[in-house]
Amino acid sequence: MAKKILMVLTSHADLGNTGEKTGFWVEEFAAPYYAFVDAGAEVTLASPAGGQPPIDPTSTLADFQTDATKRYDADSAAQALMANTHALSEVNSSDYDAVFYPGGHGPLWDLVDNTDSVSLIESFVKEEKPVAGVCHASAVFLNVKDADGNALVAGKKVTGFTNSEEEAVQLTDVVPFLVEDELIKKGGDYQKTEDWGVLALEDGLLITGQNPASSELAAKKLLTKLG
Repeated sequence: MAKKILMVLTSHADLGNTGEKTGFWVEEFAAPYYAFVDAGAEVTLASPAGGQPPIDPTSTLADFQTDATKRYDADSAAQALMANTHALSEVNSSDYDAVFYPGGHGPLWDLVDNTDSVSLIESFVKEEKPVAGVCHASAVFLNVKDADGNALVAGKKVTGFTNSEEEAVQLTDVVPFLVEDELIKKGGDYQKTEDWGVLALEDGLLITGQNPASSELAAKKLLTKLG
C-alpha cells in the first residue's frame, strides 16, 4: 500500500506591512514533494483557502534554484495539483499516514493560530502518525497540544528558522514573531546548526527542519518513520 502524505501550504501572501509579497518557499515544497513521490507515496495538497497557494517571489530567484525546484518548474502535473489544493477545513487526518508543512514566511500569519490546522495536527498525533514542518513552518506546532494537553513541542528536540537567519534576510522587524524564540517559550528543546546548514530533528512523532537546506532531510526522516 502506498503511503499517503498530506502537505499543507500557506494561503497568506502579504509580507507584513511592507507592501511586498510572501507565501511558501518553493524549495521547501519541491524537495520534500519529490522525496515523497520518488519513494512511491501518494501526496495530497491542502491550504487554508484551497486553490493556488501564493509562492514567495524571492524563492523563485536564480540564487535559490535547486534540482528539485527546476523539476517542479517543468512538472505540469505537480503545478496542476498546486493550483487546486484542498481547503484545509475539508481534510481528515484519518485519510493520511502523515502530514508535512513546507515553510516560507506565509505560515507565520495564517497557520499558527488556524484552528483547522491545529486540530488536524492534534488528530495526527492522537492517531500516532508523524507530523513534520520545515523552516518557518515549525511554528505551526506552537499551539498544538499533545494527548495530555501539554504543548506538543514541550521537552522535545525541535528546530526551525533561527533568529540569526531571520536577521540575515532582514525580516526580524517584519515577522509577527521569531520562530526560535517562540519554540523556546513553549518549552521546546530548541537546537540549531550554523546558518543555512542542514539540520532536521526527530523526537517521537515530531519532525522539524531548520531552513530550506534541511527540507529534504526532514522529508527523508518522515519517510523512514513511515517505514
